[in-house]
Amino acid sequence: MLYSARSLHRLFLMAPKPKPHRLHQVAGTSLQSPVKRVRTMTTESSFKDAFAKYAEYLNDLNDKRERVVKASRDVTMNSKKVIFQVHRMSKYNKEEILEKAEKDLAAVADQYMSRLVKELQGTDFWKLRRAYSPGVQEYVEAATFCKFCRTGTLLHLDEINASLLPLSDPTLEPLQLNILDYLLGLADLTGELMRLAIGRISDGEPEFAKRICEFVREIYRELSLIVPHMDDSSDMKTKMDTMLQSVLKIENACFSVHVRGSEYMPLLGSSEPSSFLLGVSDIEL
Repeated sequence: MLYSARSLHRLFLMAPKPKPHRLHQVAGTSLQSPVKRVRTMTTESSFKDAFAKYAEYLNDLNDKRERVVKASRDVTMNSKKVIFQVHRMSKYNKEEILEKAEKDLAAVADQYMSRLVKELQGTDFWKLRRAYSPGVQEYVEAATFCKFCRTGTLLHLDEINASLLPLSDPTLEPLQLNILDYLLGLADLTGELMRLAIGRISDGEPEFAKRICEFVREIYRELSLIVPHMDDSSDMKTKMDTMLQSVLKIENACFSVHVRGSEYMPLLGSSEPSSFLLGVSDIEL
């Protein structure tokens, strides 16, 4: 059948036309598919790179945590040795014992605290606080213990941080002990002072025990005003209960000497009479 030009034109106009999006799909399949594929591969690659960086960061953080835990454990162990050294003190060897303890404490700072400083300075060291806090608390306890036995005064946080500055790299942010770890170490100090006070009474130094009692009372009084206002104070509240027990033990020991002073007997070998049988009055504190 033959059609005229006008008929063919009419048929063409009446014929259904493909939808634009289908025409786009048919005409652009060979051009757009590679573009989409490249875009997908680029996205997957960026995700892999990001996860690789996160994995590397977490692995480095875990490795650092292990090193910090090891250094903290060494600080704890050697700080305890300093505390045990101080407990060997008596009125006859006080200077010798304290010199040895202070030398050992300086060695703890140079050999072990310096490792903590090296690992933590210049970083967000608060993220690893649980890893190094036990060692720091023990170091604070040993340092304040030595200072009290030497001068009868308290070693402050600013003094401890100043002593750690020479261990830090001056180009990096220095490691500074926080107030919570300092107070936790100070709470542990009262337990050591309680043991020291009992020992001093047994060795015939009730006046020294009295000074310890007054010092521990002051620490407990000050902390009892601070702790209720602390945000993270669960550990501190637990130690406050232990601290109160230490205060009561020192007070009871000093009170017993005061009330029953006429029955107090010196160490064997002492030439100082202190018994009512020898005509000496009660010991006054």
